[in-house]
Amino acid sequence: MTSAQSTRTTFESLNPATDEVVGTHPVHTAEEVGAAVARARAAAAWWADLGFDGRAERLQRWKGIITRRAEQLADVVRAETGKPHGDAMLEIILAIDHTAWAAKHARKVLGPQRRSPGLLLANQAASVEYQPLGVIGVIGPWNYPVFTPMGSIAYALAAGNAVVFKPSEHTPGVGEWLVRSFADAVPEQPVLQLLTGYGETGAALCRAGVDKLAFTGSPATGKKIMAACAETLTPVLIEAGGKDAMLVDADADVEAAADGAVWGGMSNAGQTCTGIERVYVHERVYDAFLAAVVDKASRVRPGADATAAIGPITMPGQLDIIRRHITDALAAGGKALVGGADAVGDRYVQPTVLVEVPEDSPAVREETFGPTLTICKVRDMDEALAKANDSKYGLGGAVFARARAVELARKLRSGMTSINSVISFAGVPSLPFGGVGDSGFGRIHGPEGLREFGRAKAITRQRFKAPLTLTTFARTAKVDAQVAKLITLLHGKRR
Repeated sequence: MTSAQSTRTTFESLNPATDEVVGTHPVHTAEEVGAAVARARAAAAWWADLGFDGRAERLQRWKGIITRRAEQLADVVRAETGKPHGDAMLEIILAIDHTAWAAKHARKVLGPQRRSPGLLLANQAASVEYQPLGVIGVIGPWNYPVFTPMGSIAYALAAGNAVVFKPSEHTPGVGEWLVRSFADAVPEQPVLQLLTGYGETGAALCRAGVDKLAFTGSPATGKKIMAACAETLTPVLIEAGGKDAMLVDADADVEAAADGAVWGGMSNAGQTCTGIERVYVHERVYDAFLAAVVDKASRVRPGADATAAIGPITMPGQLDIIRRHITDALAAGGKALVGGADAVGDRYVQPTVLVEVPEDSPAVREETFGPTLTICKVRDMDEALAKANDSKYGLGGAVFARARAVELARKLRSGMTSINSVISFAGVPSLPFGGVGDSGFGRIHGPEGLREFGRAKAITRQRFKAPLTLTTFARTAKVDAQVAKLITLLHGKRR
């Protein structure tokens, strides 16, 4: 061991349910970040030269390793997040499916595609292809430490890029597991590398010369990421949380809507960017919906044992935010039908259902990130839309309805909306994932997610000599007149 290694600064990841030390990890310095990006630059050239088939074969190999070792990975996720083992397995399964889709469809989405050259340049063959950007920096979150960063990592790799990955300081062991498993599948080059540490390490990655930075986290941190990347004009992809709304119309399946609201709002202890936090319910079904939600939420039990439905709040500081939102809502005249003022403990939060909460309350306006729901009665879905869309966030959402379901889904201000289900859009690999407003911009998943990590390259090839040559100083006034006449015939008609 060198002197530098023996004096290296480290940090510990803790089990949020017990405070037990899960692992010890290095705090990577700016110099080490720069060295990792330099290694990635060389690896990216090798990886890109493999072509779509070579990369797909290796990504499928990696997918197989993750699948066979999924139980082991789930144990690491559970240890660092406290979430139930089944929930950990669910996000791993979804990540596997997305990896398979990206590997299979990269050529079709990113490979050369013919485009029409138009009439004036009909002698040209036109095409576009998406070439790898080079090195992608990925800064991942702690709440879904496998599924969320893999939405960037797998798609960036399938597009031909190398990736330098900094997981959250709360889940470095999960990141280490993913990078090591990739090295088992692709031992030749450091195509996927790991950096661990705090915000300083992430800031160094922003400034290290990556070709794009994909970040998932809070709006406040997202703005810092953008500012750091702006110094080198590094493009960014930002997913910055949400305050997702559910609309329940008069003709909805009330039982299904209540089940969706409780699971969407309280699974993973509410620590889901696309979790349901606000519900707007038509007055005709409000009472029945409320009764069903109260019954279901009352059965959701937090704990560390195998039968608990939800785990602890991973970040201790989030407990204060959840407590403040509940307390403020009650002080403003809201009522707690489940949970309430005493719901927030030292590690766990009891499911909380709030009604009659003013729309300007933090529990309605700010991201709570806990197992809480605010439920509001509305006279119709137009009022529901107005209230739901009056938010700085716009990530996901849900609509439970029949006659107006598609109309309402389209009018909900969000990047994604599910009809008669919750968060289902995240599990469909072919659909883009991302939001608007303070929820960020850019897309992961689907064709759009692959193209986020590619550079559009346009190519034209002359097939034969044009009858009207436009790109020459030898062009005559006669040619100009003929072109003007042609354009007039094509586009100058009165409508």
